[in-house]
Amino acid sequence: MQETQWDFEVLVIDSGSSDRTVERVQEHPLVRLHQIPNSEFGHGKTRNLGATLARGEYVAYLSHDAIPASPFWLHEITKPLDPQGLNAAAVLGKQVARPGCFPLLKYEIREVFQRFGPNYGTTLFYVDDFARSRDDVNAMAFYSDVNSATRRSFVLDVIPYQDVLYSEDMAFGLDVIEGGFIKAYAPQAVVEHSNDLTLREYRMRLFDEITGLRRIGKDLPPLRWSRQFIYPLYGAGIDSLRIVADKEMSLGSKFRWLVVNPFFHWAKWRSFYRSTHVDLNDKVLVDKGSLESARLAAAEVAPGLSQSHR
Repeated sequence: MQETQWDFEVLVIDSGSSDRTVERVQEHPLVRLHQIPNSEFGHGKTRNLGATLARGEYVAYLSHDAIPASPFWLHEITKPLDPQGLNAAAVLGKQVARPGCFPLLKYEIREVFQRFGPNYGTTLFYVDDFARSRDDVNAMAFYSDVNSATRRSFVLDVIPYQDVLYSEDMAFGLDVIEGGFIKAYAPQAVVEHSNDLTLREYRMRLFDEITGLRRIGKDLPPLRWSRQFIYPLYGAGIDSLRIVADKEMSLGSKFRWLVVNPFFHWAKWRSFYRSTHVDLNDKVLVDKGSLESARLAAAEVAPGLSQSHR
């Protein structure tokens, strides 16, 4: 349903889903379907596979639960890649939370993308002589391949995605910035996306995210013991004010989230404490806190059970 001035293809890579994904894709003869065993899935290497299979000059990535918010999404996400224009090597699009997303995540998503620039124009990130501190580089390197685009040749011949367990997109963004290339933020390339997670899943997913960042070299000092109690109180208090003023919520939803949302804050900072203290070489402890490991274990017991989450 995207409107562009050029032809494009849609490629779906399915890693053993057990719902009706494959059947639904096959209902659209113009959509290419490529199936792989779940054992071959990797957040980075499967995106590299997508670039290998693609036939176009540009590659735009969407995760399975990211929905373009307009028919011009594809145009906007690829426009900064034009060598005769901004000549960006990688493009990050905007995300907005889905209706019903729990407030903590909803407000976090909003704040993250507000930091990148206004909702018009395009923001460029690159390292120059005046921005070479590690903090500057890390800030500019933020990347999410939930909604992104790059040149096919760039992934195949210059900087491929790293084959890491988690945070492959953050590693890619850092490689782009440290390689001296331009990263762009395209605020008009909007998708609706937020993770529908239970409290337990949210805690375990954060554990994966933080340990993943540590594995790719992010400097995340261990959280102080007292702050895992102070931060939830502060965050829940700020969110409570936002919930009361949120015009998108019904009165019933406000009452519900005023009670439930603080538990997500507690889960967040408890998980942050554990993930910044755990020994990354202790596989038993890492697997115990990991959502990815829990889903892989479930898939081994009942093949196909966890794949639809990918």
